[in-house]
Amino acid sequence: MKIMLAGHNLDYETIRSIGNALPEVGELTPETIAAAYARISRNPKPVNELRHLARAEVDKARQSNRNIVFEMGHSSIAEHAVFNIDVLGVSRLLVEEIEKFRLCSYTEKSQRYVLLQDDFVIPEEIRQEGLEEGFVAMIREQNRFYHDLYEKLRPHVFARHPDLAADPKNRSMLEGWAKEDARYIIALATETQLGMTLNARNLELMLRRFAAHPLAEAGLYSRKLFDATKNIAPSLIRYTDATDYDRLTRQALKEKVASLTVDQQKPEPESVVLCGTTPRADEKILASLIHSSSRLSMAQCLEIVDRMDAQHKEDLVKTALRHLRAYDPVLREFEQADLHFEMVVSAGCFAQLKRHRMATLTGQDYDPSLGVTIPPAVSAIGMDKAFLNIIEQSEAVYERIRAKAPAAAPYILTNAHRKRVSMKVNARELYHMARLRADRHAQWDIRAVTVRMLALAKAAMPLTLILAAGKDSFESLYRDVFP
Repeated sequence: MKIMLAGHNLDYETIRSIGNALPEVGELTPETIAAAYARISRNPKPVNELRHLARAEVDKARQSNRNIVFEMGHSSIAEHAVFNIDVLGVSRLLVEEIEKFRLCSYTEKSQRYVLLQDDFVIPEEIRQEGLEEGFVAMIREQNRFYHDLYEKLRPHVFARHPDLAADPKNRSMLEGWAKEDARYIIALATETQLGMTLNARNLELMLRRFAAHPLAEAGLYSRKLFDATKNIAPSLIRYTDATDYDRLTRQALKEKVASLTVDQQKPEPESVVLCGTTPRADEKILASLIHSSSRLSMAQCLEIVDRMDAQHKEDLVKTALRHLRAYDPVLREFEQADLHFEMVVSAGCFAQLKRHRMATLTGQDYDPSLGVTIPPAVSAIGMDKAFLNIIEQSEAVYERIRAKAPAAAPYILTNAHRKRVSMKVNARELYHMARLRADRHAQWDIRAVTVRMLALAKAAMPLTLILAAGKDSFESLYRDVFP
């Protein structure tokens, strides 16, 4: 056995410095690694030699990539070229679109830990329609109230937690709690930044999808992302223009659905609804555990489960979980059972929910008629009426923008505004969500949603989720299950 380091990501300034200092090394591009790996299947040479050949002949490597990726259709080769991208000065609304690409990695500026300044995006659609003055005035009023809220929430948080406040080491954490509640009044137009890592295959898809996106900011993002990367791996990124499929499908669906739902009453918002689960989910998981530890067919495994009494079923699940600890993922067999939820969540909650990229998450547009989420601490300090006054003003501006530039109207809505989302998770992913989000240290909004999801899920598949809990309560639950 031989394991060799083929490469790792370097800061781009370092790469440029190396290229300037050592021009004899030639072009420094991830295409050569992609080309070498593409040749593994048909060339008997060791892969380290294939890499050496690719580095020596970059033009040939690029032509090989073009043939394999675009002529032969083996797009997975492009996944070996990886980019680290700094994204600055984008709105929180656009970040929601960026982070829909779930095979990429993101680290975002947190509104929970960073005290925000008066930084926001003014959408081009709003400029063109002559709505900029009212939009900017409303954003500045939201931001003024944000800072006012923070100044009042900060002493409230310290007073509520005197034991923690006594230790100076906890100051940053307590201030963060005040910031995370104050942020519910700031707009989705608020500027943010993130670090993004993605491979060339996903980069091409992102460029194409955003080129077709109806928001002007999304189109600008696509063009700037292309400009930043186009010369690095041209043999792996070709199809970046908007397609009719990306450009027209969503709007066509909205128009078709509008004709189907014309007489439907809008439902009352419920925070969390379990829409469906895998039939006989516990039995499916038990059969999967037997299947992977035997040579039987799945049909035979299900027959065995059907003959088992309740105690034997519980014993089998406990065998799979007996050595589990709070940091361990449950076995992959637990992915065989799904749960489908519908939730009405705030933008502040959704910002955290979308990080669970192994789930299938789709959503409607933000809808002011669903109401807003007011942090309990805001009510505790008597600022809820003032909070709702800002919300009312924001929604009035929203309606004015929606009449002329509907795609841009959500920019003025706040982190308190809600949307209806559909989320499908398997039981294994729900274990992961519970560990992070049902924990007492989790942010209160997503914690409330996750605790409700978990309660509904445990009623549907009690054996499968017997140890699903937040990290803080895992040990006590484990002792209950394994006394």
